[in-house]
Amino acid sequence: MSDFDPTGDDAIATNRIRTPGLDAELVPVDAEVRVHDARADGEDLDRSLRPPTLADFVNQVQVTEQLGIFIEAARRRGEPLDHVLLAGPPGLGKTSLANIVAAELGVPLVQTAGPALERKADVASFLTALEPGSVFFIDEIHRLGRAVEETLYPAMEDGELPVVLGQGAGARTVTLPLPPFTLIGATTRSGLLTTPLRDRFGVSHRLEHYSADHLALIVERSAKILEVEIDAEGARTIASRSRGTPRVANRLLKRVRDFAQVKGRGEIGAAVATDALTMLEVDSGGLDRADRALLDTIATKFAGGPVGLSTLAVAIGEEQDTIEDVLEPYLLQQGLLKRTPRGRVLTQRAYDHLGLPVPEGAASLF
Repeated sequence: MSDFDPTGDDAIATNRIRTPGLDAELVPVDAEVRVHDARADGEDLDRSLRPPTLADFVNQVQVTEQLGIFIEAARRRGEPLDHVLLAGPPGLGKTSLANIVAAELGVPLVQTAGPALERKADVASFLTALEPGSVFFIDEIHRLGRAVEETLYPAMEDGELPVVLGQGAGARTVTLPLPPFTLIGATTRSGLLTTPLRDRFGVSHRLEHYSADHLALIVERSAKILEVEIDAEGARTIASRSRGTPRVANRLLKRVRDFAQVKGRGEIGAAVATDALTMLEVDSGGLDRADRALLDTIATKFAGGPVGLSTLAVAIGEEQDTIEDVLEPYLLQQGLLKRTPRGRVLTQRAYDHLGLPVPEGAASLF
């Protein structure tokens, strides 16, 4: 009779494989093999550009002031912060705020995304592993499935996780106590959140687009971190073409830095920034080639509109979802495009931006 124990160390020892590139080390079959990815260096750099404290977070003054009060009150009571919902367009700092809240509270941050939570067990594995007081951050929370979302209700309200054991008539529900935690949800489409989920957030904020002055401050701060010399005019030039979004401002700064190092002396002034952004095909209004192609197509091929979305998608060679979710929001925000029951229509401001005359038939649409 063998002394082998299928649940003991012998089983673990035999359930190992050699991993290519790790000849000297045996790795369990079901272990997660961590391989260094060179792309992580860029991600670390992006994280370093994030503001570390509420004081460094510019523009959203009302949001940061309120969060500062709520965080301090929670600290004094020795309680976790109430659940927080952050809404707004992408790139405005929702993830940065979640990191700041965890840092200000001095607690761990556990991060995931709505699409990654496909089953109730996925949520349960995260919640049961949280340390007391932790911040649990769910990005794109509006993309949670209904069954997964309902699992969060008792966890958020009562700090409990009901688990069904067994099936059929013999099934029974066991309630697991959870450590106190703060759920921070981020969404770019708050209208898709169900009312029961939205109502369970005690703190709700919406982030707005940044002014050029505030973006210039962000560009100057990021330039210091990247060790790039930039003057006020150079920062202002980049900020004015960043669509009111810090993520876009930091991306443009990095590309202008490359241009300045190769084509100039490494210093970024207004002239260098303008030349670099012209090379990148980002115009004075922050529009890129795809934005201008959409406007130009409506203006020249469809006499300013109206034109249907499906027709427009075929005309410019883009998917309808790309037009609606990527291209149109900024054009609508800037007043360059209108959505009407009959289709898309250009505005007077769009013709002025393109430098084109307004067709006679289109003038009556304004």
